[in-house]
Amino acid sequence: MGAMQPVRRTLLRDQAHAAIRDAIVGGDIPPGSVVRDADLAASLGLSRAPVREAFSRLVDEGLLESKPQSHTRVTPLVAADVRDAAAVVRAMHELAARSAVPRLEPAHLYAMREANRRFTASVASGDVDGALRADDDLHGVLLAAGGNRAAAATIARYTPLIRRLERQRFGEGVSCGSAELHERLIGACADGDPEAAVAVTTEIWRVLEELADDHPAP
Repeated sequence: MGAMQPVRRTLLRDQAHAAIRDAIVGGDIPPGSVVRDADLAASLGLSRAPVREAFSRLVDEGLLESKPQSHTRVTPLVAADVRDAAAVVRAMHELAARSAVPRLEPAHLYAMREANRRFTASVASGDVDGALRADDDLHGVLLAAGGNRAAAATIARYTPLIRRLERQRFGEGVSCGSAELHERLIGACADGDPEAAVAVTTEIWRVLEELADDHPAP
């Protein structure tokens, strides 16, 4: 918990949510940990109210579980939950790819190639945070170009469940993605072929579903 920094800006409940979510996804607050609003409020330099609101959102998103009058704790990594989240996120990324490809311009393709360059370098150096940021940036190009806010919101909600497993497996020496698959996706986008882009997107996210299947029960 000590890795979190005090929140200094407005929209305190949103920033409390982001800070606690990132600490859970990053492993600073590991699965099974009991969390207390007073402790986290003190760590973040907040009152308890925005932290409680953040807790409520994180319960809804599957990162926390709450037992009334008892405790709130970080949920364990459950393969079925990760697989379900990956299937939903895959469907949204497929939708984004199909919508985005006809709208892409050279600047979009440049941004995707640059993101994949950073992704490749981060994987090679073992920088999991850099790799995941670059991966988000690459797929984010298609999300933005596709313009479907509902798809983007759904992805934002369920991706943290997947990221926890990706980070853990990356630490075990399992690659958190494939630069080659990214190159194939970029190539399909450059060719203006939405169906090929969707097919590669499907392959990318099914790898994550299979990663969940390989995860042992908690």
